[in-house]
Amino acid sequence: MSSPRFARFQEADNGDHWPGFVDALATLLLVIIFLLAIFVAGQFALSRALTNRDDQLADLNAQLAQLADELNIARDENAQLELTITGLEEERDALQGALTLATSQAAELQAELTAEQELSESSRRALALLNQQMQVLRDQIATLNAALDAAEQRAEEAEAQVVNLGRRLNAALAERAAELAAYRSDFFGRLQAILGNRTGVRVVGDRFVFETDVLFPSGSAALSSEGRESLRPIANAIIQLTEEIPEDLEWVIRIDGHTDPVPIRTTYPSNWHLSAARAISVVNWFEELGVPSDRLVAAGFGEHYPIAEGRTAEANARNRRIELKLTSR
Repeated sequence: MSSPRFARFQEADNGDHWPGFVDALATLLLVIIFLLAIFVAGQFALSRALTNRDDQLADLNAQLAQLADELNIARDENAQLELTITGLEEERDALQGALTLATSQAAELQAELTAEQELSESSRRALALLNQQMQVLRDQIATLNAALDAAEQRAEEAEAQVVNLGRRLNAALAERAAELAAYRSDFFGRLQAILGNRTGVRVVGDRFVFETDVLFPSGSAALSSEGRESLRPIANAIIQLTEEIPEDLEWVIRIDGHTDPVPIRTTYPSNWHLSAARAISVVNWFEELGVPSDRLVAAGFGEHYPIAEGRTAEANARNRRIELKLTSR
C-alpha cells in the first residue's frame, strides 16, 4: 500500500496542475481589484479637490466684482467732494475780499470822523451798519471755513478709502494672476513630459519654442506631416487645459511666428508675412484638432526678436521658430 504523500506525488507527476493555476489566477484577480479600488479612490479625491478649487475661485470672482464696485463709488464720491471744496474755497475767497474792502472803508471812515472830531448822526448810523455787515461777513467766513474743513476731512477719508480699495483690488488681481500662473506651470509641466528631450523643442523663459525647420519646409507656411504630428499632443494638452480652467478666467495660447534675418525669396512679400502665415497655420491646425478658437492668438514678429546673436547657420536655425505662450487675454 502506497502512502498518501506518495499518492500526491504520483498525482503531481501525472501533470494535474489545475488547482494551483486556479489559486494563482484568483490571487491575480484580487490584486487587480485592489488596484482598481485605489485608482477609483484617487480619482474621487482629485474630483473633490478640483470642485473645491472652482468654488474658491468663484468666491474670489464675487469679491473682486464687489471691490471694483466699491472702488468706483468711492472715486465718484471723492470727485464730488473735490468739486465742493473748490466751490467753498472760491466763495470764501470772495467773502474775504469783501471783508477786506469793508475793513478798509471802515478805517477810512473812522479816520475821517476822528479828524473832524465830531460824528454826525448819519455817520454813526453808517459806521454801525458797516460794523454789522463786517460781523455778518466774519460769521459767513467762519461757517465756510468749518464747511471747508469738514469737506477736506471727508475728502481725506474718501481718498484713504480709495487707496484701501485699490490695494484690495490689486491683491485680488494678483491672486487671479497667481491662479493663472499655477495653471501655466501645470500646463508647461505636461508639455515637458509630453515632449521630453525631443530635438528642435526647448523652453525659453515662460514659452515653448519649436524650431520651424521641424514644422515647415524652407520658405513655406504649410505644415509638414511631421510638423502636424509634432503639434498633435500639444493640441490635446490645450484641450485638456480648457476643460480644467474655469470659464471666467481669461486666458489664451499665443502662437508667435519668428524668422531669421535672411530676406525672403518666395511668394511672401517679407519675413513679416511669412512669420504671421506660419503662426496662423499652427492656429488653423489646432482648430482642426478641436482647440477652441477663442483660446488662440496668432502673431508674426518677422526677424526683429532673435534669441541667438549672429547670422551663422546655427543662429539662423534657432531664430526661425514658433513660440507657444499661455498668457492672460
